Amino acid sequence: MTPAWPRAWGEPVGSAVIRSVPEDFTVSEELGFELSGEGEHVFLYLQKRKLNTLELVQRLAALSGVPERDIGLCGLKDRNAVTRQWFSLGMAGAREPDWQLLESEGDVQLLASGRHSRKLRRGVHRANRFSLRLRGISGERAALEERLLQVAQQGVPNYFGEQRFGRGGATLEQARRWALGGSRRLTRAKRGLYLSALRSLLFNTALAARVKAGNWNSICNGDVCMLRGSRSLFTCELVDDEIRERAGNGDIHPGLPLWGSGACAASPQRARQLRETLAEQRAVCEFLEQQGLELAWRPARLMADDFCWQFCDDDVLQLDFALGAGAYATALLAEIVQYKQGAQTGE
Repeated sequence: MTPAWPRAWGEPVGSAVIRSVPEDFTVSEELGFELSGEGEHVFLYLQKRKLNTLELVQRLAALSGVPERDIGLCGLKDRNAVTRQWFSLGMAGAREPDWQLLESEGDVQLLASGRHSRKLRRGVHRANRFSLRLRGISGERAALEERLLQVAQQGVPNYFGEQRFGRGGATLEQARRWALGGSRRLTRAKRGLYLSALRSLLFNTALAARVKAGNWNSICNGDVCMLRGSRSLFTCELVDDEIRERAGNGDIHPGLPLWGSGACAASPQRARQLRETLAEQRAVCEFLEQQGLELAWRPARLMADDFCWQFCDDDVLQLDFALGAGAYATALLAEIVQYKQGAQTGE
């Protein structure tokens, strides 16, 4: 099991059921760039229902003859949902099949296609747009409204969601055994899955410490600062009024490491504090460094764009918002309601 990460805004003010049906959880990728219209990569925008991303990759490979390693995507999407996402297939000199055949089983729909010069890479898209229906909503309306407004204005801790760790933490447990117990050979996909789970554990652990300290949403001396909606970052040696104002406005967020080898952009004191926070995970840190992963940074705070909500007459709360690539809607939900799944899910 994965730890129960501490919440920033206290206990949830209500309860609800999510994913009662796939249509209750819809996600649409927004690329953020235009396709060039030419090149060796075919881009497909596909809608899937009750199908996980890797299963769809297998179908694409079978239909096109393109090896799975040459199929690009921005990220994994849940099975028990309606999701719209982009895929790229390297097809230099190859004849395209009839992509409409993907729709034969009724769980996939072709929405758009085009050509581009570069393969699609993980996390390159601008955002994911969510439309969620929370059923059986309980709690006082006034308290829910207050919490929703707080989340909209001040954000939530940018935890990796439980999906990253597998059902019941199974993926994380397997990753731990692999990291600490030997040299078992893995497929490329499985290796990437395990490394991601381990990095996410370290990030969430560091973020949980900041949440407990009450400074997850403010800049401290020596912090790495990350610009909202950008990969740009800088080191704040000494916090001043301008930094406080920018953090308060949500223009910048404190950054925390996605563990790997390389120089730490935080100040020596802040880097030392990070190592102390992760002392119990030292073996995992060293393993990730040995795997050739480079140290990267992720914002500690998550702020939704275009966040709006509506209470419906049938005990349903409708939420609509957009999150940057790599952010989890469940991290936002956890600060509002105690939710349970309406159906078994898994990626």
